[in-house]
Amino acid sequence: MANDPIHQFHIKTLVPIEVGGIDLSFTNSALFMVVTVITAAAFLIFSSSSRGLIPSRWQSMAELSYEFVAGMLRNGAGTEGMRFFPLVFSLFMFVLVANLLGMFPYFYTITSQIIVTFALAMLVILTVTIYGFARHGLHFLHLFVPAGVPGALVPLVAPIEVISFLSRPISLSVRLFANMLAGHITLKVFAGFVVSMSAMGAAGMFGAVLPLGMTVALTALEFLVAFLQAYVFTLLTCMYLNDALHPSH
Repeated sequence: MANDPIHQFHIKTLVPIEVGGIDLSFTNSALFMVVTVITAAAFLIFSSSSRGLIPSRWQSMAELSYEFVAGMLRNGAGTEGMRFFPLVFSLFMFVLVANLLGMFPYFYTITSQIIVTFALAMLVILTVTIYGFARHGLHFLHLFVPAGVPGALVPLVAPIEVISFLSRPISLSVRLFANMLAGHITLKVFAGFVVSMSAMGAAGMFGAVLPLGMTVALTALEFLVAFLQAYVFTLLTCMYLNDALHPSH
């Protein structure tokens, strides 16, 4: 069981709770969602508490995170998009911290659960849809008819754009979920090779050097993927929010 690469993704009930026949149990996934929020909040509060003129390393990290997300949002949705900064920054920090916490042994990777990533993606798409209709009314539907399309092609292009829009939460959630799931499975498989081969004596221990090297390399790669997936999720969020601000573009 220790070498089972799928076992690390199992949902376990920690505090059983049932209300009206509905299972609302507190699970290991819920626990690490709470841990993720607390860790991200503690980092930002601690790093910004001193607010020194000459920033400390922690303060510099917090300020770099702020400017990094703000720059992404300005480039993706324009200056007007800064009204969504609290949402976008919260999503970036949540995904990044969740990905990084999942790299610790015996910790749970909540972004490896499709229901978690789909909920985050739906939050983005619902924000785009609700704000788009609230601000532009029916003109928001211009999003599905790109500027410059000949009238004869509108019946063909519009359904394609609608399908593309509806597929966004699926692609956004599956991209994050699949990368984290596949990466952790691969890492666990190579780590399992090290344990299995080490138990075969001297020859096995010598042969375990190769999978051990691969495990170290994959660990470094997974830290990079943890950041890249948070970046991609946030970047796409900025692009989608731009559609809510400028649906006719």
